[in-house]
Amino acid sequence: MTVTPDRPKPSAAAEPAPTVTDRFVEANRAYAVTYRDGGMDARPVQKVTVVACMDARLDLFAALGLELGDAHVIRNAGGVVTDDTIRSLTISQRALGTRSIVLIHHTGCGLLALTEDFRRELELEVGQRPQWAVEAFVDLDGDVRQSMQRVRTSPFLLHTDDVRGFVFDVHTGLLREVH
Repeated sequence: MTVTPDRPKPSAAAEPAPTVTDRFVEANRAYAVTYRDGGMDARPVQKVTVVACMDARLDLFAALGLELGDAHVIRNAGGVVTDDTIRSLTISQRALGTRSIVLIHHTGCGLLALTEDFRRELELEVGQRPQWAVEAFVDLDGDVRQSMQRVRTSPFLLHTDDVRGFVFDVHTGLLREVH
């Protein structure tokens, strides 16, 4: 009888490390185990829309004492009021019943360091000029005022009497109202 040596088993290819998105999907599976549909409507209970910066340091629900279903939250770079923000605010008000708007910028915002040169550099890199503006600013309070003015003068919005703007301090967690 001939004995053959054990052949090495083909090594399994090393599995790639999970991506951030893979971790999100796994976290969602754990969340779904205890999730219960509370029968909430798409209309926010507090009838408010918050427009804020996308900065990951802003936990708006905790900072404002909001619960799931309380408010619409619109986030973008800088929390600026752009045409797309007006689109979302219009849908929020006209289709989903919101009446109040809270605008929140914050200290240490990345848009304070950018200029419209960002668009020109991007155009040189990719060969196409972006259709959007950077909306960078150097004056936080001034940009909050500009955003409030854009909301108040939009012909598409029904409710512009309760529009308030704030600057969130990323070091203290406090809001400071801008008039």
